[in-house]
This record gives sequence, structure tokens and C-alpha cells, in this order.
Amino acid sequence: MLSIVIPTLNEKDYLPRLLECLRRQSFRNFEVIVADAGSIDGTEEVARAFGCKVVKGGLPAQGRNRGAKEAQGELILFLDADVILPDDFLEKTLKEFKERNLDIATFSLIPLSKKWKTKILFNFFYNYPLRILQEKWAHGAMGILVKKWLHQKIGGFDEKIKIAEDHYYVQKGAKIAKFGLIKSTKIYISLRRIKKEGWVKIGLKYSFAELHMKFKGPIKKEYFQYKFGEFKPEDEYWK
Repeated sequence: MLSIVIPTLNEKDYLPRLLECLRRQSFRNFEVIVADAGSIDGTEEVARAFGCKVVKGGLPAQGRNRGAKEAQGELILFLDADVILPDDFLEKTLKEFKERNLDIATFSLIPLSKKWKTKILFNFFYNYPLRILQEKWAHGAMGILVKKWLHQKIGGFDEKIKIAEDHYYVQKGAKIAKFGLIKSTKIYISLRRIKKEGWVKIGLKYSFAELHMKFKGPIKKEYFQYKFGEFKPEDEYWK
């Protein structure tokens, strides 16, 4: 069985779209665990209506860890609440994961935008480096597939990290097990974070996080004010 863990906080506008995607999957042997951090907009009710198991969450790292503790499957797929998946996503992902004998894997991210410049920018700064340097630059965001034993061995997500805890998690896993970028399918993502903070601010923030992680380790100080559950459905694909 596959366990899908989704951390949430006030995701009533986004979560149903992801859960509808999961309903349409050709692969069916999975459970969905929503780790909710105290939503007040009806997110929990939405999750229960779709048959999800709801557990107490927190910030994303804590939510993922709490969800993983309840996981019944030997494989865990961590997803953000604002992603969209093709109908054959799970089938293709699990087949490739098994054929390549991977232990942890991530995905290319495709922005939900009609603007070609946006797609080029995202590919240039994230997808292409990840694809070319995956053996030396293990990263992952918004979608991470991992074997349960590896999640437990590396101690889950470090809940003290303030930013890029998902990238650090993947790097830890890649150091002791086989990591790969899934090639057969992709994850489609909302641009709400970029629209709220801007390309420059996002770029500088994560560039700083990369350098800090490389030379000093993960960021555990409050250099940035982290906001969770404050992104509204602003891009045109979500209206």
C-alpha cells in the first residue's frame, strides 16, 4: 500500500482539486492522510468528505511527520495541498520507482501558468538543474516519494528548520540510499507563493538557504518570517 500525506492549514480552496485528482488515479491501492494544523475554513470537513484520515498537524515538517506515523503503507508520498496530478501519476511513478530500485524520489514541477516566460524561468532555475545535477544536487519540493524505512532511519523531517526543510530531507535520504528524479510524470503546481512574494524575493530567499545549507547547515534561525496557510487562490487556473 501507498500512504499519501498532505499537510494543510486553511486549504479549502485547493485541497478538493488534489483529492479529485487522487480519485481519478488508475492506481487505487492507497490511503490519504491529511495532517491539519487547525484550519478554520472547513479544510478538515473537506478531507473527511473525501474519505481521508485526518490527524493533528502543525507546520509542514511537523505535519508530514505526524502523518507518516499513521501511515500503513511501506511507501509514503508527501504532497503539498495545492498541486495537480495527471490521472496516471501514481501508476507511472510507482512503476518507475520500482524498476529503478529507488528509495527516495522527487519530481519536476510544472507551473500552472499560460505564460511561456514563467515556464522557462521555472525550468531554468529549478527543473533543469535538478535533472542535470540530480546525483550531486538532490532536492525535492511539493512532492517526495520515500520508502517508510528510510523516512524513519533519517528521523523524518527536521522540525527545527525554518526554510527548505524538504530539500534537506531529500539530501539526507540521498546520502544513505538511492535517490532519483522521476522522469515518467510530473507535478503541476500553483504559483500562489511566487505571486504573493515575487520572483526576486523568492529567488533571493532560496539562494540564501542553499548557500547556508551548503556551508553552515540548514537554517534554524528566524532569518525569514515563515507563513503557512496564508496563500489564497489567485492564479487564473484556480478560479
